[in-house]
Amino acid sequence: MTKKPSAPLDFFQSLERWSKDARPDCLFEGGGRASYLRWRRRFLRHYLRCLGPFPARVPLKARLVKRVKEKGYTREHWIYDSSPGISVPAILLIPDGLREPAPALLAAHGHGGGKTDVCGLPHPVWGKKHAAWTRTLDYDYARQAVLRGYVVLAPDFAPFGERRPPEIWLRDDRDACDIVDLCARYFGFNLLSLNLWDAMRGLDLLAAHPKVDPRRMGVIGLSYGGTLAAHLMVLDRRLKAGVVSGYVSTLLGDAFGMRGKGNTCGAQALPWLLRHGDIPEIFGLVAPKPLLLEIGKEEDCFESGDMLKASARVARIYRAAGVGKNLKKDVFAGGHRWNGVKAWPWLAAQLGRGQPAA
Repeated sequence: MTKKPSAPLDFFQSLERWSKDARPDCLFEGGGRASYLRWRRRFLRHYLRCLGPFPARVPLKARLVKRVKEKGYTREHWIYDSSPGISVPAILLIPDGLREPAPALLAAHGHGGGKTDVCGLPHPVWGKKHAAWTRTLDYDYARQAVLRGYVVLAPDFAPFGERRPPEIWLRDDRDACDIVDLCARYFGFNLLSLNLWDAMRGLDLLAAHPKVDPRRMGVIGLSYGGTLAAHLMVLDRRLKAGVVSGYVSTLLGDAFGMRGKGNTCGAQALPWLLRHGDIPEIFGLVAPKPLLLEIGKEEDCFESGDMLKASARVARIYRAAGVGKNLKKDVFAGGHRWNGVKAWPWLAAQLGRGQPAA
């Protein structure tokens, strides 16, 4: 006799069941500042446990590889040591003729070619098709920033750019983010946490630069770069403002569903998060810092309806913290790309701009 199973057999259906039945124990339920502070203390503990350990600190040993003069700025290629066994290649963009230390931005890249994408440089291997793709994303926001007077650091995060493993090791049918994350976990680390550590060590380099005012540092990023930007705003006190483009969303409302088609990867996985909250709660930890969220009405990587609901949850947390005015949104006509229309003047208001010589 054939009996019907008591639960779904395929894992997607099981995931749907889990998502429907999920009851995170630390969702923000609203209230005033006192309830916000209680929630923040509790969720922050959960969040830090989800991140797991960071690696050990080592001397930066930052070394300049080459310097290239561009129109209006200088492009420097650096390598710095982040933790035992890890060196990080990065591009530093410096505006011409600064009269005094300038505000600085860490430009976090998303999926793709790494630091060269956000610096407006051609990928050394992927050619014209990749260049066309980056143009559709308005992806060169590091270059846009330096032309607006910011000193900008754009590191490569694993497994992108110069930090992509050999193709023969990855195999053709496997996601590099997933494989690198799985291997890192055998050593006790989440890939997301390793990349966040690399970014914070990059901020060490940026803050020590003689042309940088370390009191005026921020972070910007699209897609996975937005993931990193959001977490960095929580973790690093030196960051005074941030722009997150195309990331504010939910796992339970979209990413795990059929529309999202499992819209996550090993580079952004945060184990145990859904036991305690979702992505909006992470953004809630950014408060009281000034934060601007870019949301495209025609998003296809995320879903604009879910993004708007997620941003409304973040806004509720900011209001409870008493800093509702510090959260801004740019809901623009467009898809998954950097917009910048509101972001650039907003960043100038938060951090100021560099003062090049006349």
